[in-house]
Amino acid sequence: MSGAAEPDSHRAGRHARGGHLAALCLGALGIVYGDIGTSPLYALRECFHGEHPVPVSPQNVLGVLSLIFWSLVIVVTLKYHVYVLRLDNHGEGGILALMSLLKPRFRQRRRMWILASLGLFGAALLYGDGMITPAISVLSAVEGLEVATPIFQPYVVPLTIAILIGLFLFQRRGTAGIGAVFGPVMLLWFGTLATLGVIGIARSPAVLAAVNPLYAMRFFGHMGLRGYLVLGAVFLVATGGEALYADLGHFGERPIQIDWFAIVSLSLLLNYFGQGALLLTRGEAVSNPFYRLAPGWALYPLVTLATAATVIASQAIISGAFSLTRQAIQLGYLPRMEIVHTSSAEIGQIYMPGVNWTLMAATIALVLGFERSTNLAAAYGIAVTTTMIITTILAFIVAQERLGWSRGAALAVTIPFLAVDIAFFGANIVKVLAGGWFPLLVGGAVFLLMTTWRRGREILNRRLARDSLPVELFLDDLGKRPIPRVPGAAVFMSRAAAGVPQALLHNLKHNKAVHECVVLLTVEALERPHTRPNERLRVETLGEGFYRVILRFGYMEDADVPAALARAGEKGVKLLPEETTYFLGKETVIATGRADMALWREHLFALLSRNARSATSFFGLPPNRVVELGAQIEI
Repeated sequence: MSGAAEPDSHRAGRHARGGHLAALCLGALGIVYGDIGTSPLYALRECFHGEHPVPVSPQNVLGVLSLIFWSLVIVVTLKYHVYVLRLDNHGEGGILALMSLLKPRFRQRRRMWILASLGLFGAALLYGDGMITPAISVLSAVEGLEVATPIFQPYVVPLTIAILIGLFLFQRRGTAGIGAVFGPVMLLWFGTLATLGVIGIARSPAVLAAVNPLYAMRFFGHMGLRGYLVLGAVFLVATGGEALYADLGHFGERPIQIDWFAIVSLSLLLNYFGQGALLLTRGEAVSNPFYRLAPGWALYPLVTLATAATVIASQAIISGAFSLTRQAIQLGYLPRMEIVHTSSAEIGQIYMPGVNWTLMAATIALVLGFERSTNLAAAYGIAVTTTMIITTILAFIVAQERLGWSRGAALAVTIPFLAVDIAFFGANIVKVLAGGWFPLLVGGAVFLLMTTWRRGREILNRRLARDSLPVELFLDDLGKRPIPRVPGAAVFMSRAAAGVPQALLHNLKHNKAVHECVVLLTVEALERPHTRPNERLRVETLGEGFYRVILRFGYMEDADVPAALARAGEKGVKLLPEETTYFLGKETVIATGRADMALWREHLFALLSRNARSATSFFGLPPNRVVELGAQIEI
């Protein structure tokens, strides 16, 4: 990778030692591995009790366990931990970070458009599975009460909804106060998984033979197409792979890998094999092999612990949705939204009300509509398999362009991973009518919003640039006319780092005066998560008391304009907070059907523009020092 600055969290994760490294590893357990760590609640059960079940027999149990074992080895261990985690964007991971690595490298418009569209669609699909994950996780945990006694059956859905409502209501408060318990709870959870697994394996140690891949091959040969479709359920054990890549920036590569190789992978495999051993001796336990592993006295404590683990996993998914949305906003793919910081110490802890309530409504609707975790499992996985395919394709290009791999070496790594991804995708695509349409529908809708907003902004910027007055002509005219200069400073925000902002022309037209110090300010979002200290601020002196200032922010940074402008004094621009006024142009978009975009998309862009968060709050401007000047713009 290049020598650019890394975020503190990633640098700390890479170089941490001793107690600090242990703290990072403990924290990563609660954030990174919540999704994949709660999969034992339902994954193996769905292979024998789901949409395309196979009969419970020794041959099938060993075959399915072999598939689970090698799926975790190939997809999670080799693909994500050994390969994809290396492809970080200055310490940050996730599909948008991977996509942004490509942008500076490709100048061919068509090729870049295809790659950007793939990356955007992959990111959009994560919202659909992000809605399903809290629903299926919490629902499967609460269903453990039914194992204790059928009397709880009518209360499973209401209890699940109550827990989810509490979870989403709590988001505004953040996790600064209770986040410290996430890691210990998940450590207890993984320890419990391993213990239950050992208990199960002790009943039938022969189950360990399933590590031999021949059992997987024989399973396919014996079951044929039906055996292939079981891959749709087997894939549930690996659904957290994409999530752990997205969380790379929070902890760094080293703590994530230590957790996986030392704790998580071993605990998961022991538990899956323990469930398999139980099915070898008690086939009737297939209705819920996870809970039936536990002795009767431990059932209620296990339900409580499982519920806590699924709530923590859901919390991580929700926080990931907030982070993904902020990245998309900073990169210009979504309109500005309200972002609330829930911790003064941790800049990454944010809360987005619009995203939160949308996720809550969708998650509750899923629980009410599907009612059972086994029904939700039919809808789960199809979006993640699609995103994994896109990640593999983008990683193939990044490995060549950023790591310097030859095309042959990149293909040698990519083809096996892509073959596995496509196999899982094929097994999951048949789930579309059984509920898989939901994450695809959500992903398609988000993709439409992203591409419409991006395209609309390009059209709007071209329109404003076309009507912009060159700065040289404006200053030349200003020097010839007796226009009064009033004390203080004025900051005029502009989309483009060229020409005269419309807000300045409107202000001059109506007030017939210009401030002594005038700053033409443009805020740019970089394709990197963080800026270097020396590239945040650029100042150009234009003459006549005018300055062109460009502020740059990474897509994981907050665009705090007043704080960044405070350094402008070092470069000769005197901006006293109590004497500085910010002038913003507030454009009202009018759809005309004349732009290079369908009329209905123009109307959608106009709607998004009207509902975007104000620039005042988004850029941290003092409200009592802001003047907005409106204008209608036809596109």
